[in-house]
Amino acid sequence: MNALAARRRHPAAIALLILVGLLITGGAYSLIAPKEASASAAQTDNVANGKNLFLANCATCHGTGAQGTKSGPSLYGVGAAAVDFQMGTGRMPLTEPNVQAPAVGKNIKFSQDQISDVAAYIASLAPGPAIPDSKYTTIIQPGTQENNEAIARGGEIFRVNCAMCHNFAGAGGALTRGKYAPSLQGVDPKHIYEAMVTGPQSMPVFNDTNISPAATQQLISYLKTVESQPEQGGMSLGNLGPVSEGLFAWTFGIGILIGCAVWLGKKAA
Repeated sequence: MNALAARRRHPAAIALLILVGLLITGGAYSLIAPKEASASAAQTDNVANGKNLFLANCATCHGTGAQGTKSGPSLYGVGAAAVDFQMGTGRMPLTEPNVQAPAVGKNIKFSQDQISDVAAYIASLAPGPAIPDSKYTTIIQPGTQENNEAIARGGEIFRVNCAMCHNFAGAGGALTRGKYAPSLQGVDPKHIYEAMVTGPQSMPVFNDTNISPAATQQLISYLKTVESQPEQGGMSLGNLGPVSEGLFAWTFGIGILIGCAVWLGKKAA
């Protein structure tokens, strides 16, 4: 016991204790550091791949440093969400100069991995809206009272903020100077969210400060509920409202009445 106590008082004991502590700390760090390094390396590779794709496909309009040119705006601060929306819907790269970039449906030029790489590169240039969390783009299914109330709140938010351009059912509508509010039917929920937080073309920005992520999820769920519900009254006529209904009535309804009048007149004669 006395020998052990003497060793503890030895001048080298403190140095030995520090050395053991450093070895334990270094060993623990070495178990964690490789994962972080590999993740960082993977992210660096994504950014590098995205930069190469950008230079090959986007730099002509947006500049080699994404600083913008006369043909395209600067992409500093647009964030990964804007890239994922524009490229994921096929609006970019732009097929031809026009007042508005149209979506191309399923004929997307790039894979999702390539789009993610370009988004990572643009996001590395300056802070901007990120791609939304999947939990906020998951559709709330109707059925329970809680879910039905959430969808109803989403409908209120949509009618107050969006229906004046996109129509109450998201069927779209005409704007000025050849522009239009596109139909939201069949659009991926993620792309609806990204359009709200980035404000593409003529659309205003509805970021998470204006409309919370939970409220945005409710809004998207309302649109998808309207899209999937059956038409109890018969033909929807595109859900375009009184214009399409009036045109249908004049073209077919009055046309049938005139045809009947002519037929009855010939029969009476």
